[in-house]
Order: sequence, then C-alpha cells, then structure tokens
Amino acid sequence: MSEACEERGLAPDDPDLYARLLTLPVDLRPTLFVVVDTEEEFDWAAPFSRTNTSVRSIRRLGRLQRLFERFGVVPTYAIDYPVASQPDGYLPIKEFADAGACAIAAHLHPWVNPPFAEEVTPRNSYGCNLPPVLERDKIQRLLDEIEAHIGVRPKGYKAGRYGFGRSTVVALPLLGIDVDLSISPHMDYGADGGPSFVSFSVRPFFFGADSRLLELPCTAGYAGVAGGVGPRLHDLASRSSLSRLHLVGLLARARVVNKVRLSPEGHPAHELRQLTLVLAASGVRTFSLTLHSSSLEPGHTPYARTMREVEELMTRIERYLDFFLGELDGVSSTPDDFRAWVELQRLVVGDSRMTGACS
Repeated sequence: MSEACEERGLAPDDPDLYARLLTLPVDLRPTLFVVVDTEEEFDWAAPFSRTNTSVRSIRRLGRLQRLFERFGVVPTYAIDYPVASQPDGYLPIKEFADAGACAIAAHLHPWVNPPFAEEVTPRNSYGCNLPPVLERDKIQRLLDEIEAHIGVRPKGYKAGRYGFGRSTVVALPLLGIDVDLSISPHMDYGADGGPSFVSFSVRPFFFGADSRLLELPCTAGYAGVAGGVGPRLHDLASRSSLSRLHLVGLLARARVVNKVRLSPEGHPAHELRQLTLVLAASGVRTFSLTLHSSSLEPGHTPYARTMREVEELMTRIERYLDFFLGELDGVSSTPDDFRAWVELQRLVVGDSRMTGACS
C-alpha cells in the first residue's frame, strides 16, 4: 500500500506539483459552478460497504434540474460508478445531458468502483491512498462506464471524500481529464487518513509544469466580524486543548468567525451570502456551489433527515442563485466551458506562490 494522502506532503508549494495560480482578468464577473456529487445512498455513520449501491434518490434530480433551468444554470453532475452502471441512475441524467442541460464529470467512490483489489476501510475510501495503478484503473473503469451509458467522455473529475493526492495529479491527464474539482481549501481530512488542504487557496490554478490540469477548488473560507484575523482565531479555537470549551461553535453563533463551505448542506443562506461577499471583495472571481444528490431525498445524509429539511435545502439553493445571479451580478458556467474559455483567452499562469491565505 502507498502512503496516506497527508503523508505524501500534498501542498501548493511542492515543487513536484508545480501549482501556479491562474491570472484572471480583474473585470471578470463573478462566475459560479454548480457541482452535484451524484452518487448512491448509504449511511454516512456506518462502515463502508460494497453492497450499498442503491441509486433510487436519483429520481429526485428532476426537481433540482428544473430549478437550475429556471435560473439558466447548467449544473455539473459528478457521477460515480453505481450511478453510471444502473439504469435508475444513468437514464435520468442521460436525458439531461442529451438536451445539453447539464455537464458530466467523474466522481470516484473506490469502495463501490471496480476493480475490487483493496480492503474496504476508511483509509482506502480515499482514492489517493490506493496503489497508484489501482487508483488509475478505477478511474478508467468509471470513465468507460459513463461513456457507455450516458454517451459523454468526462473531462472533469472530483475525488470522492476529497481523496486527491500526488498520484491523482499524475493519473488524471493520462486519462484525458483536464479539470479537477477535488481540492477543498482550509479543510483537513487527516483524522482517518485523508489529505489536508489547509494551505490551498480557493482561486483557480494549474497543476504540472505543462499547465495541463486546471484545478477549480471547492469554495470555502472564513466569514464573520473578525475579518482578516478570522482564520487564526478559528485555528486557535479548534485546537484540541480548547475543544472541550466548544469555542468554534460559540464564535460561529456569535458571527465572530465561521469556517463555511459554499454548500446549502449545513449552512444557512446568510452564511453562503456572507462568504461569497467576503471572497468577492478579496478578488476571488470563481465560486463552486456543491451538494450531494442523496440530500434530495430524506434520510440519506445528515443534511436532509426529513422532508422539511429537504425543502429547506431547496429554498437555500434558490435564494443563493437569486443572490449570486441578481444582486452580485454574477454569471454561471461549467468547469468544462470555463477551461475552454481559459484556452481561448490564452490566459497565463503566474509565478505566485500559493498559500493558505483567507482566499
């Protein structure tokens, strides 16, 4: 077995990764990508199992799709193997794709994605912890399945559980992937062997000396009245010696500082709005709104345990789109279209050293 993701030293200033920020026009309107992790239902609190492959919740995508279409948003469905291999999963999405109403990316859940050569463990649920050849073979099988049943060869990729590492950087271009959506800035998944992205920025950048792999990170950051000292204050409150005092929750409820992911799952509308305004004011121009398809049906995720919570989630999505495309005067795009636009504009990558500043 290869080393755990975090032990590989994945960091933006790693000379082997050659990560360089993309220079975007200062007058670029705020641009929103909507990425739906489109996957099977399973109990998030239970051990991982190869037998949890039901995709019945995919039938709920129609309502979400209609909401997106009302705002002129083309979502990206990042599809994993159970969805790509079962008619209940791929047929509804193929209908959207055939109509040009969505984009398709690949989403790897290793424990339910052949070939099955590894033990099912929390550590192995991160694709970057698998032997590099096995990780690549799983992604290859996933891409083949998506192409066979939906008729699209994905050019984008999002690692399940954010299991992205050095081996993934090498594998994706070899498999024809030129956009990655896996990096989760400010987040650390090391508790059960996953990667840490605490030093990554939310701004787009390229991996590799040849700048072939464009990274469009998930959007996360700090909001609250603490301003620029927020990240340091949040880090201090998160330390194990202070955890029993529940300072992180107290600071968030007091709106002093709160670490927020741009997702309607677990975050109220005002937090999504505030995070976006903070990042936009700092010069960030690309934003990724993310959620799980299984949250559209009650009982599958901690974010939507009841039908009421599903309705609240849908309302948050609607309010955020109204804010972003209205008040903020933003536009929507897909990762694939944005990558093509970057090529067309011949935008350059800078020599900026990437750090984990608040943006």
